[in-house]
Amino acid sequence: MNMLLRLVVLMAKTVFGRGVHPLGPCHTNLRVSPTDLDLLGHMNNGVYFSVFDLGRIDLMKRSGLLRRLSPKGWYAVVTNETGSFRRPLRPFRAFTLRTRIIGWDERHLFIEHRIVSGGELTTTAVIQIRFLSRSGERVTPEQVVNLLPGPVERPELPEWVAQWSKAGYEHSAALEQELRSSNGDE
Repeated sequence: MNMLLRLVVLMAKTVFGRGVHPLGPCHTNLRVSPTDLDLLGHMNNGVYFSVFDLGRIDLMKRSGLLRRLSPKGWYAVVTNETGSFRRPLRPFRAFTLRTRIIGWDERHLFIEHRIVSGGELTTTAVIQIRFLSRSGERVTPEQVVNLLPGPVERPELPEWVAQWSKAGYEHSAALEQELRSSNGDE
């Protein structure tokens, strides 16, 4: 319920907020809520990824991308994510979430999230997303970028991100093969 309330507040703020470039960065100011906490009294690691969802929505809304995706019935789904937690966020602590698109390949768009609080980097993440249509078709990042007004220069995807994406796919494929093999033994 906490994230739903944050989403409603975020959507209301975007009506009056400044626009951002489609690739970002987009800065979203938030505060740690008591419902974000784990047993150790700091923000739960799972909550970070829900907060990252809010950052992506903020970027897509303020850049105008969300307005262009909706009529086509296109939407984004997370297909891979990784995060690094450097410093804890305590209750009621203010923080800024910085969201930007770091690149794309033929199938995926890659988004970086950084959380900064008190001038210090506390958390980073890279999220891999894919676009789909309501009819189930896959939508390429190029198709999405072509919806944007004016030319958008494609950033060079960092090699480590491409390798991370490939490793995630290979891991999933190996597990699927293992499952098929073990089901054949039964």
